[in-house]
Amino acid sequence: MILRLLNFLVIGVLVFAAAYVYRIKFDATLQAEKLAKLRGEVRHERDEIAALRAQWGQLDNPERIETLAKRYLQLKAVAPTQFDTLDHLPDRPPPPAEDEHADARDPIGGIIENSEGPATTGSVPAAPKPASAAPQPIGTPRPTSGAPQ
Repeated sequence: MILRLLNFLVIGVLVFAAAYVYRIKFDATLQAEKLAKLRGEVRHERDEIAALRAQWGQLDNPERIETLAKRYLQLKAVAPTQFDTLDHLPDRPPPPAEDEHADARDPIGGIIENSEGPATTGSVPAAPKPASAAPQPIGTPRPTSGAPQ
């Protein structure tokens, strides 16, 4: 009777061990499938990055930018009168006042707030606004040109 009980116990342990090994194998298979899926996604993302880099290289081509600038921008040559000497620059603004809220203040914002109107930055006068920049009533068609809006 004890021998029979021992046989059932050993058979039970073997069935339990087989089930446990099967569970480990099943988990390993799931992990391998997840790994294969992740590797595929990484490969796809690397291909996307390579395609975007190639597209960026095409868009960043200086020759392409030059032709677009000539087509859509009305640029003029730089005139020597556009440059000025350094002694005509305005004086450096005073440092911001030291107070208890010095770390919370924006020093550049303070300079802008304390300035007296628009500052001149050179000998070139401000260009007048073109007449086409005036607002038009709603529903009035705008004149079209070859340049994109």
